[in-house]
Formats: sequence, structure tokens, C-alpha cells
Amino acid sequence: MATLAATNNSSARQRGASSIDFKSATTGVAAKTMRNELNRMVANVDDPAKKKIFDAEMQSFFLLFNRFLTEKAKGEKIDWEKINPPKTEQVRPYQVLDGVDPSILNKLAVLKLNGGLGTTMGCVGPKSIIEVREGMTFLDLSVRQIEHLNEKYNVNVPFILMNSFNTDEDTARIIQKYQNHNINILTFNQSRYPRVDKESLLPVPREASSDKSNWYPPGHGDIFDALQNSGLLDKLIAAGKEYIFVSNVDNLGAIVDLSILQTMIDTKAEYVMEVTDKTKADIKGGTIIDYEGKPRLLEVAQVPKEHVDEFCSTRKFKLSYWSGINLKAIKRIMDNDELNLEIIVNNKVTDNGQAVIQLETAIGAAIKHFDSAIGINVPRSRFLPVKSCSDLLLIKSTLYNLQHGVLTMDKSREFGGTPVVKLGDQFKKVANFEKRFKSIPNIKELDHLTVSGDVSFGKGVRLAGTCIIVATEGNKIAIPDGTNLENKLITGNLSIIDH
Repeated sequence: MATLAATNNSSARQRGASSIDFKSATTGVAAKTMRNELNRMVANVDDPAKKKIFDAEMQSFFLLFNRFLTEKAKGEKIDWEKINPPKTEQVRPYQVLDGVDPSILNKLAVLKLNGGLGTTMGCVGPKSIIEVREGMTFLDLSVRQIEHLNEKYNVNVPFILMNSFNTDEDTARIIQKYQNHNINILTFNQSRYPRVDKESLLPVPREASSDKSNWYPPGHGDIFDALQNSGLLDKLIAAGKEYIFVSNVDNLGAIVDLSILQTMIDTKAEYVMEVTDKTKADIKGGTIIDYEGKPRLLEVAQVPKEHVDEFCSTRKFKLSYWSGINLKAIKRIMDNDELNLEIIVNNKVTDNGQAVIQLETAIGAAIKHFDSAIGINVPRSRFLPVKSCSDLLLIKSTLYNLQHGVLTMDKSREFGGTPVVKLGDQFKKVANFEKRFKSIPNIKELDHLTVSGDVSFGKGVRLAGTCIIVATEGNKIAIPDGTNLENKLITGNLSIIDH
């Protein structure tokens, strides 16, 4: 029996070793095949300048792909038991500092992530050109903010747009209208990576010139490679810039804050991540955590399925959303080849039914590489993203006042928080949204609004408390002009005709 048991254990070990060897061999073959395909595509680019850029992108992509294969073979996953809320010293409270010298702004550059399209809101072209308030787009508001900052403090803060191959051409045309403004606008492109066939692990595009649908922008974690490959990182440092503030172009609350910049300088923090308390509207947002004693970013895609509910808890984790980074620290990390961001595997299905994967990274994941990295727990007002027409309703309303491109919550609502708004599919596209509101309702006293089905609103409507309006299938609800709804549930069919 003892001999038999020993033989079985030996066989088990051999099977285990065989399995590992098989995975390693498979990984090696996949990496070599991918490398050959990428080399072939690079070799087929005739223009020397374009070849250099494309080669740099493919080198960066291959490093990411190779790491993906290695981690997949090893079965490496984040250890949930090592995840804890950030320590007190890792996330400090926001403080308004008195007497800050505004000349420190001359050390700053502001970068907006401008790679996304407006397709989810039914618009064509870059999301940044969607009209959001008083005839102005996301881009208009951002430009106005920086222009006012430069004029008010007599400084020169450059405004940088990181575009993608999806938004670059349109953006280049659009920004020409700002030529006579007091602002220096710089643009560069984030990388363009090939989609990977899920079964063969080969690149979907066959040539560098293959259709746009075969490529993807690899997430905002690509900012570090793109800044370096474009040469912009060196140019900013040479121009005396020391810090860069990064945020999404659709986050209208992410304005330059002198107190945060001064805190970054005083603490010698190379990386500052702004965090704010989660609400039920953004429970799946990335969050700052403590992992083995260091601050880290955790995205929902990295969370084991059995722990997703815990991750989405509004009590345990805070929400992270934009970053201030020391430019020389970025230079050091890139020159020393230290960057190793967690890979987010994004599974997609193309229009022709092909299963593909996109390997992406997040900018916040870089926090672990920087010295003296901290989080700052900022007011919720600094987090004002517009991801849907539900968000659009909020910022178009009198809930917010607009001055110099900056949206601030009305004084009457300051301590009430932001209402929860959930508009149904009929409001999903901007064009439909605009047709269904004759004017934006007064929502200063609103707590919660849910609208579903074929619903439209007249002029001068007031909504307060909790309002739920549901037009069941085949029915229509038209809220008349001047209607006052407070804590109301409306269902079925409603149509009032003036006569």
C-alpha cells in the first residue's frame, strides 16, 4: 500500500509538472508567434517616421502581451486577504491652505484624457464635443477654465489633450477655434494596440493600415508610454514644468486646485490620487487600497467574483478618479523601465462575432511605483463626471451655477448632496433626451428620480423628493407645463391637452 501510494504521489507530481511545462511551452509559442506577426507588420510600414512610432507602440504592446501570457500561465491573481482600506497616513483629508503663492502654477501642466467617443450617448465624434451647458461643450468648458486661470494669476499653464486614433483628426480641427485664446494647447496620441483573437492569441489586424475596428486605445494607464514616446515628457520638463494634473475630459469637477498643488509640493509626494466617498451611483469605480503596506489601485475587473459585493460597498472603499504626478518621477520610472501596471483583460465581441481581448491598464495602478504617494479625500464636488444623459440632466439644471467654465453647486443645495437620477433607454441618446425635455426641470429639492418608458416633460416642471415616473409598454406619459411633483409615483398613461 505504501509503495502504491508513493507511486500515485509521484504520478501526481509528474502530471502537475507536465501541466506547468505545457503551459510554459504554450506561452512560449504564443509569444514567439505574436512577436513574428508584429515584426512583419512593422517591416511593412514604408514611411520612416510612421515606422518609428508604430514600432515603439508594438514594442510596448508586446511587453504587455508577454506579461499577460506569463501571469495567465502562473495563474497569478490578487490576494483578497491582503486587501485593506487605505491607512490614515495614506489618505489625508482635503484642506484649504491660506496664502498659497499662485506662481507655483507655472510649474504645472493640465492634461485631459480625450480618447473616448460619444457613441454611448448617441453622438458622433469625440465625446468632448458634446454640448453640455449654455451652448458649450466639455472641451469649451475645460479651455475656459485654464484660460481664466492663466489670466487671473498671470501664469502659463499649458492645456494638454491625450487623444486616441479615434479622436485625433476631429480634435485637431476643433481646437483651431481657440487660436486667439490665452492658452497653449498641446496634443499627443495615446498608443494604438492590436486587438487579439481570443482563440488563436494572434493580432486581429494584418497590417498597420488595417481598419480602425481592429485596434483599440489601451486605457489611460498608457499615458506614461505615450508621453515618453511622443517626446512631450522631455519637452515639458525642459520648459520647467514639474507637475501634471490628469483627469477625464468629461469630469467637470476636476478643476485646478492651488491647495492640492501646494500639498503635493509640501509633502514631496510624487503621486497624489484624489479620492471621494462612494455613492450608490458609482459603486463600481476604481478605488485606492492598502496592499502589503503600500497604496494601490483596485479596479472592479480585478476583483474575484465572490468579493464584488464587498468591493462595491460604500462603507469599506472610497472612489478614486484623478491624479497629480511629478513629471521628473515619471521620467525616472520610464528610464529605469520600472513600470509594471496590473493588466485589465477586456473581453469583447466584434461586429462580425469574433471574440477578442483587449489588454488595458489604468493610470492609478502606477501609484505603487512613486515615492511618498498619497491620496487626498476631496469634496464630492470635485467629482462631476458625465457618463450618461442622467448625468447630463444634473449639470444642465439650475442645481449648478456656471462661471469661467467652472460648475459649482447652488448654495441652496450645498449640504443636500447630488440627487440620484436614473433615466430610461428612451433618454439614452442626447438627441432623444433633448426632445423629451421642453426645458430642464427645477430639481434643487430632488432626492431621487427614476423615469422609464415613453415619458416627456413640459416647460417649468418642478421635481422634489422622490419621483418615479413609469410609462408601461404601449402607454405614454406627458408631464404638462408648470407641473409640480413632490414625492410622487406616476404609472400607466397620462396626457393632458391644453384647450
